[in-house]
Amino acid sequence: MTKELDFYFDFISPYTYLAYKKIQSLPKNIKINYKPILLGGLHNLEGITAPAFIRPKLKHMINDCLLIAKKNNFYFKWNSKFPINSLNIMRGYFVINLKNKDKYIETMFNAYWKDDLDISKEEILKPLLDQCKIDKNIFFKTIKDFVIKENLKEATKNAHEKGIFGAPTFIVNNKIFWGQDRLEFALDEYNKID
Repeated sequence: MTKELDFYFDFISPYTYLAYKKIQSLPKNIKINYKPILLGGLHNLEGITAPAFIRPKLKHMINDCLLIAKKNNFYFKWNSKFPINSLNIMRGYFVINLKNKDKYIETMFNAYWKDDLDISKEEILKPLLDQCKIDKNIFFKTIKDFVIKENLKEATKNAHEKGIFGAPTFIVNNKIFWGQDRLEFALDEYNKID
């Protein structure tokens, strides 16, 4: 059995950002597979109304994320444009080459959950892509390609078929762990694998 941890993510999820920050402090020998999904698409497949659209849940979620960030000493700012359409930035993950992926993930998460930027807007994305050394023209052209669109749809559908209904979700040893507060349980499972 392969010893690895699958991390299902969408940049617009605040809890996924908090999980990502925790992942950054893990030992580098832990094998993390980043698995992009479209959270809105996943919710649609499962028939779930996102907390962002349920006022009492949204209020709780904001407070909860701030508490988690403070407890972990993470800089976190609730995005004033939440929620945005993450379609293009999630497609973008399939466009960029391997050497840019880590920087892309870090830049997009930080832009949305630290810098309060609306990363769904092309004019905001352009300088962020420059920071990642990603060709803007190729990026914006390629995210419209049929193959790239299908890649994100298929990744989201595959996640749903595995029983994933939200983000962040971790899969280790074919076991699902949902939520940023379940990373430690995912790591316990990871450490059981020889």
